[in-house]
Amino acid sequence: MSHEDYDEQSLATFLHLTPDQVRKMASRGKLPGRRVGNQWRFSQAEIHEWFEQRIGASDQQELDQVERMLSNDPRDHRSVETITISELLAIDNVYIPFLARTKKSVIQRICDQTAATGRLWDPVKMAEALFNREELHPTALGNGVALLHPRRPMHSIIGDPFLALGITSSGIPFGGPRGCLTDVFFLIGSTSEPVHLKVLARLSRLLQQPEFLPVLREAGSADEAYDLICQHDQSLDG
Repeated sequence: MSHEDYDEQSLATFLHLTPDQVRKMASRGKLPGRRVGNQWRFSQAEIHEWFEQRIGASDQQELDQVERMLSNDPRDHRSVETITISELLAIDNVYIPFLARTKKSVIQRICDQTAATGRLWDPVKMAEALFNREELHPTALGNGVALLHPRRPMHSIIGDPFLALGITSSGIPFGGPRGCLTDVFFLIGSTSEPVHLKVLARLSRLLQQPEFLPVLREAGSADEAYDLICQHDQSLDG
C-alpha cells in the first residue's frame, strides 16, 4: 500500500467511523476509493479533496466537528492538535490596501509580496499552481472571499505553513458564485494535506462569524486587520 493511501482502518479512524461504515460508503460511491482484492484503498489526495468540498458546505457546528476530526488524522505528524490563524498570519503578510484589479494581478501580487517576506521561496511556481487551481475550480466564495491555494501542498517552496491576506478597495470578478465580486483574498501556504485541511476548516469557521467580515473590510491598516483577526480567532476556542 502506498504511504499516501488510507486503508479501511486508518480512514475509519480519520473519519470517526467504523471500518464497516467506510466500506458501505465506498461501495455506494459516497467515498472515492478503489478495491484491491478484498480490501478498499483510498488515495490521501482524493480523500482530502472530498473532505475539502465537505468543509465548504458545512455550518459552524459541523466545522467545529471537522477540526476535531482532523486532529485525529493518523497520517498527520504535526505536534499540535489545533492550528490557529494568528500563528500562521504575520502582520507583514497582511496587505492593506491591496493594489490589484484583475484575477491575474491578484495572484501575481500576493505571491510576490509574500515572497518578499521570506515565507514563500518561489512566487512564480506558486502563482502557476494557483492559476491551475482556479481553472479547475474557483476558490471564490459567495461572501466575497477567495481562499487561494494550490491543488496540492507545495512543501518544496514553503518552509512553514503560512497565511497571507490582501483586501482590495472594491470587489473584482474572481469566479465567485452567481457572478459575485471578491475583495478579500487569503493565500493558504501548506506543507501537507492534513495541515491544509486544518487551516481551511479554521478559516471557514472564522468567516462564518456574522460580525467578522464587515469589521475586517473596514480595517484601515494591516495592524488593525491583524488585531481583529487575532481577536476573532481566539474567540473560536472560547
